[in-house]
This record gives sequence, structure tokens and C-alpha cells, in this order.
Amino acid sequence: MKYILLAFLFIISGIVYTQPAFPDDGIVFNDSLVSRVDITINPDTLEWIYNNVDSNQEFHADFIFTSGNYIDTIQNIGFRLRGNTSRNAAKKSFKISFNTFEPGRKWHGLEKLNLNGEHNDPSISRSKINWDLLRQFNIPASRSNHVEVYINDNYYGLYLNVEHTDEEFVESRFGNKNGNLFKCLYPADLDYKGSNPNLYKEEYWGRRAYDLKTNTAADDYSDLAHFIDVLNNSTSAGFLCEMEKVFNIYDYLKILVIDVFTGNWDGYPYNQNNFYLYHNTETDKFEYIPYDLDNTLGIDWIGRDWANRDVYDWQQHGDNVRPLYTRIINNNELRDQYSFYFNQFLQNFINSNFYNKLEQLRAKLEPYVINDPFYPMDYGFDIDDFNASFEDGTIGHVTYGIELYCNTRKYSALSQLDVNNINPVINYISHVFPLPGEDLWVKAFVEDEDTSPDVTLVYSINGGDLLSLVMHDDGNHQDGESNDGIYGGVVLNIPWNTAIEYQVTAEDEFGYSSFMPCDPVHIDLYPSNEPELFINEIMASNSTTIADEYGEYDDWVEIYNGGTENIWMGDKYLSDNPANPDKWQFPDITLLPGAHLMIWTDNDEDQGTFHTNFKLDVDGEEIGLYDSETTAFFPIDTLSYGPQQTDISFGRKTDGGSAWVFFTNPTPNSSNIFEAIAEFDERIDVFQIYPNPVKDEIVYFNKPVDLLLLNSMGETVMNMKQTNSINTKELIPGIYYILTSAGKSTKLIIQ
Repeated sequence: MKYILLAFLFIISGIVYTQPAFPDDGIVFNDSLVSRVDITINPDTLEWIYNNVDSNQEFHADFIFTSGNYIDTIQNIGFRLRGNTSRNAAKKSFKISFNTFEPGRKWHGLEKLNLNGEHNDPSISRSKINWDLLRQFNIPASRSNHVEVYINDNYYGLYLNVEHTDEEFVESRFGNKNGNLFKCLYPADLDYKGSNPNLYKEEYWGRRAYDLKTNTAADDYSDLAHFIDVLNNSTSAGFLCEMEKVFNIYDYLKILVIDVFTGNWDGYPYNQNNFYLYHNTETDKFEYIPYDLDNTLGIDWIGRDWANRDVYDWQQHGDNVRPLYTRIINNNELRDQYSFYFNQFLQNFINSNFYNKLEQLRAKLEPYVINDPFYPMDYGFDIDDFNASFEDGTIGHVTYGIELYCNTRKYSALSQLDVNNINPVINYISHVFPLPGEDLWVKAFVEDEDTSPDVTLVYSINGGDLLSLVMHDDGNHQDGESNDGIYGGVVLNIPWNTAIEYQVTAEDEFGYSSFMPCDPVHIDLYPSNEPELFINEIMASNSTTIADEYGEYDDWVEIYNGGTENIWMGDKYLSDNPANPDKWQFPDITLLPGAHLMIWTDNDEDQGTFHTNFKLDVDGEEIGLYDSETTAFFPIDTLSYGPQQTDISFGRKTDGGSAWVFFTNPTPNSSNIFEAIAEFDERIDVFQIYPNPVKDEIVYFNKPVDLLLLNSMGETVMNMKQTNSINTKELIPGIYYILTSAGKSTKLIIQ
């Protein structure tokens, strides 16, 4: 056996559909104060940027972020304008990129920031209010906060700092980033154009309406074409079940509620514009991600009274189609669930607490608006307009103040809503694969007017009779917290060679019920044949050793087939996270006996099938090679490694062997011939350690030795036999000496 922590791995793996995550605001999006962003850039460059507003060229700049007592400086960032019509505004918006000139660099897990001038909005707050409402309604929307922006020590005004939607965003919410992410801009109506995926690559004004932002080398739109096909062409009777297979439809109902409440006429339902679609590879469903929410809460440019518009007739009239809106509204079950969510939103979020927060926000921002030199330049706004924008309204395109708009919209919506009893909403159905002879846990999120519906797990084993068991929301059945809407149930003692099918049903006190998913979840649980595959050699810091096909020196992992049979790799996985064993799937390739396979762990799948969606950590971590889903991602081989040194690999002393050593002459894609490497051969006079100096880490040796560890006074601190390492965490900082039994010594510095 070559695996470790088996029980832990299975307990947390095999999730079918997990709820999205909600990252903390952290220091970057701290909303308790107004942070400060300083940009230092060559004045001539800044002038060029302002004279060439349509350019997306990024320029070198330095970035300082100040939030209370926290100050951080990032040099050599990318800086440019962002936006569409706002590029021609006096108060412009900016994009900060941390990785343009420093590839792979992130700042607090972010590659980019959007600094939005919000020049249309005298409150500079409407987008912020939308983002907060979405997150309160359990939609994984962007984080945001207000910042004051200085460029070359000149105050450029109050800005909204909005989290960028990219692969880092989707990974932080959905746990994966290898799916297709489409930025959808006008006229992205989701209308069916045909089965050919290339039909959805149409360009308008020099860009695509459905602009693929990830996996651009493959440029494969087949998943989007399939989603649009299902949306438009599934029968009325089968619409809900077919859509549930390809789209997170229940979360979209909540997004639709907020779009209609806030009067977001520049989004999808009215203007076929401003949203993202992400193909979540964990669920194989598309997620709808909101974007660009400034034209809301009473801002109008086209003469519509958004506060009183019919909540069931929101789409633009005429020949324009909006199938994602109209098909939902025309489906009785989804229409009732939309109405349920709308009523729930109004009752729970648009209340005295909401209005108190509006006043607190206005008071917090007012001092920064008074001194904003660009605030009045576009529409003549002054501080009176700022304050009025939170209350009754101001001028021109701002037909309502935020408070007046919300009051009007709430009561008009309540008068329009047709609230009926609903079939319980069942979402986020998930399970974990069992160990042989252990238990299968299933959980699901359920929402209904009845806060305690009867939730049941219905299942069959090996095609036998349907069985059922009660699921609980009591905090004791792997269901999260008590009364959080998540229900858990367990099927006991599942052996290998078992096929299981299950669904979840919920029935409320009024007799309304749901059965989800429409097609049962099917699990085949078979034992792994334990193929003789090995993680054979790794390099977590490659500077000059070997370049990939793009000439880049990236991290790599070598896999070795130590058996006598061909092994198909297409159903196997590589991961740097035991909680997510199916993080990266091997391509359709067969590995011959004795063959080696090198994988570039560079977090850049766009570069080809042998490039993963993660990087190795030079400071050490665990990586694993996992079998297929039907074996519950059985861990074929795992490695926990410590700190690594640039251009020195860590590998098995011989191919597939048990001893691990460092190689100054790495052997990527070829046999590990330890004896041929003079620096690490068996001669007694060779002894190397890494890292040195060291701080609170483990020091590794190239070979096991007997040693004495002496302090600077010559006193013996440790006496160890045949060891490969020393744990320095408990040692006092200072200079030490390692003396081997062969009489060789080296100095060790502990910081």
C-alpha cells in the first residue's frame, strides 16, 4: 500500500453538488472603513492613458493599499482604464493587475481589482447595495467596499473596489476553475442559433457577445451551445427537469428577484447584457454570475418607471427574446418559486435594518465625496445631490432616491405578487463515497413555506426494491447546523461491488412535494485494482532545468508505471488537495510498462492536456494520484513533501522505490538513476542539507546519517541515528553544527 490518511480522504471526497463558498471580506474588502489605494505611475504614461481611452494596454505602476494600520506595497503592477461608456467620463474607472508583469503573482488570493468610479450614480453606492443584497440572499457575488484613490499623490476621489470575476473568483466560490467562464455582453440573449457551437462566437463591436475567458486555447463552445439548446428547445413539460441537469436554476431565481427588485434594466432580463456564465465542473451545471450593477435603484436612461414595472412582465417588449426569463415565468412551478423568493426577500431584507444601514453608509461616505474633485465633472453633482440620492432623488437620469425607490418597489411588488404554496425547493444535493463496509452520507438543502418539511432519502441497492429513510436537520447527521435548511441521511454498511441509486423527496404540511434530482444519482462502488503507478519525481521550483512547449520553466510531476500491464490514465486524477481528489483529470493516454509521464503542474490548462489546474507549493504540501470515481477516488499513491530548492528535484532513489532523495541532476521523463549522480552518490564524503538557513521548518538531508547536533558552545543538542531530517521548530535561533559519524560537519543556521 502506498497511501496515507485513507479514512480522512474518503470522508471529504466524492461530493456531487456542494453549496458555494462565501470568502471572508478580509483586509482587501474590509467594509468597516474607507480604505486607501495609492497608484504611482509615470506622469507621461498617465497622460497617454487619458488621451487613449479605448486602449486596454497595461502599464507599469506601483500600488499601496492602506486599511487602518495595515499598509502593503506591491511594485510593478499593471494599470489601465476599464469599462465601456465610463472610459469617456471625467471620473474614469481603473483595473489593477497583480500578475501582468509578475506571472503567477497574487495579492490576498486576487490577480486583479476593479476600481469603479460610479460616475453615473450620485450616491456612489448603488452597485455596493446590490452586491451586499446578493450575498445576503446566499448568492456568491463579488465582494466590494469603498476606497479613496490617489494617483501620484493626487486625490482622484471615492471609488468602489469590486472583486474581479475570473478563474480565482470561481475557484473560491465553487471549488474549481477548469470550467468555461463566459463574459456575456449585449446582445447575449441566450436565444438558440443552432447546434453548431461556433455560431455562438459571433462578434459585435470587436468582441464576442459570449466571450470565453478561460480555456481560450481550446475555444470550445459546445457546453454553452448545449445549455442554450436545452433552455430553448426542451418541452414545456420537461423544462424544469432538463434545466436542472445543466443549470443552477434555483439560485438564478434569487438573482432574478434582486434584478427585478432593484430595477437592473442593464442586465440579462431586460437588456441582454452584463452577466457571466460559468460551467461548474464539479456539478456539470452552469452558474449565473451577476455583473455591473450601477444602473439600478432608480437610475434610468430610457424613460421607464422601474419601481412599478410588473414583476411578471419584466423583459423588453417587441421582437427581443429572453428565454431564460420568459420560460421561467411561463412555468407554473418555477413562477411560484420565484414569487416565494420575491416575497421572502422583501420580508427579510427590505426592512428597518436595511434603511438604517443606508443611513450609516451615507454618513460614512459623505466626507470623502465632499473632497472628490471628479465627482461634479460629469453631471454637475454636488454634496446635496449625494445626500438626496439616498432619499428622494436628484436630477436628470436619477428619477428616484434609493430609499424612495425601495419603498415604492417593495409595495408595488407586494401588490403584484401572486404568492401560492410551492413545491419544496431541493437544491445542493450531495454525497460522500463510503469506505467498503461503511456508510453513505447524503445531504440536501430544502426551502419551503413550511420550515420543517418531511425530507426523505429514497434509494435502491443493486437494482432492488426502493427503500427510504428520514433525513434530519438537527446538526447530528452531517447536515451542518441545526435548522439551517440542510438535511442529512445515511445508508449504513455499503460493501464494494455495489450499485446505488438515490433521490431526495420533500413534502410540506400542505401536501406539496418535490422529488430531486429528476434522474436518480447513480453510484458504482468498485474496488481499485491498485495499478502499479507511482509519483516518481517532482520539481516545485523550476528555473532552468527543463522548459515546456511554450519555453516556460514550470513545476512538474513525473508519473511512473512500475507494473507489467498497460494502464489507461483517462479515469485517474492528480491533486494537491486531499479534500478534492478529482481536481485534475489525466488525458486520454495509455502508459506502457516502465514508461514515465511528465505533467506540468503550472495552473495553466490553456497550454495543453498535460498542464494542470494547480501549482506545486515550494514550501511543501501533499500531492496525490487517485483512481476513478467508481473506486471513490482510491489513493493510488500520495506524497507529503517539505520545502524544495530551485532546480533540485525530489524523487524516488530508484523508479518506484521507497526511498526519496534530492537530485541536483533531475531526471524528468526518464529513469531515476541515483548512482550516476556524483553529488548524491553513496560515498561517505558527500553530505548536503536543505534549507539552510532555516526558520521553524524541517531540515532535510540527501541521505540517512548518524549525527550529533551541537550548539555554538559545543554542547550536544541532539544525538540521532539514521535520520533524514531534523525538526528545528523547538530549537533556539542561533548557529549549530551537524557532525556525522563519518566525521564530516556542516554549519546550520536557525533564524
